[in-house]
Amino acid sequence: MFYSTMLLLIPPLILAIWAQSRVSSTFNKYSRVKSSVGEPGYMFARRLLDSVGLYDVKIERVRGTLSDHYDPTKKVLRLSDSTYNSSSIAALGVVAHEAGHAIQHAKGYKPLVLRNLAVPLAGFGSNMAWIIFFVGLIFSAPFLLNAGIFLFLFVVLFSVITLPVEFNASSRALKLLPVMGMSKEEVVGAKKVLSAAALTYVAAALMAIAQLLRMLVLAGSRN
Repeated sequence: MFYSTMLLLIPPLILAIWAQSRVSSTFNKYSRVKSSVGEPGYMFARRLLDSVGLYDVKIERVRGTLSDHYDPTKKVLRLSDSTYNSSSIAALGVVAHEAGHAIQHAKGYKPLVLRNLAVPLAGFGSNMAWIIFFVGLIFSAPFLLNAGIFLFLFVVLFSVITLPVEFNASSRALKLLPVMGMSKEEVVGAKKVLSAAALTYVAAALMAIAQLLRMLVLAGSRN
């Protein structure tokens, strides 16, 4: 039963691999196409944030490729090596997406608020849920099995809440890009990059749900 339930993880795993491959190929394609905007990512980010009144949001550089993120606790938009100095369609699309998160934070976008609240519980659940669950399997302890499942629910909740947060940030980005000077043709390219990235979050949510289902099946087999 333990190994047979791993079949539940195969579909979301395949989707995750395909989604990651698509992100890489789409980003690489449009990272070679310069935007007519002509600004590097960090300058574009500053101009975009200022245009919506977010003068207090700082911009920092962070190592890595596509490690861009907005930190709501410090009001910092961090741009990766792949976007900070790049003026490509892909880079500016990613920058606008992360700026979308800063706008969400400023406007008190409820799904983002919920996701931020879920972060500590999701982190703890991700680290401890399976450990507690496995101990419950070994000792046939229903309480530990249920505790593991309960903790993992926060991981699933976080993954599911992330979907509207990411989709909304991309929607905001695609509305802002033309306003910031990007042509319609370039926005189409940016949309392809952001749509590919969105698939990775869908895959992550499906994987979390599949893992939860696996837990429930395994726990049920012990009753």
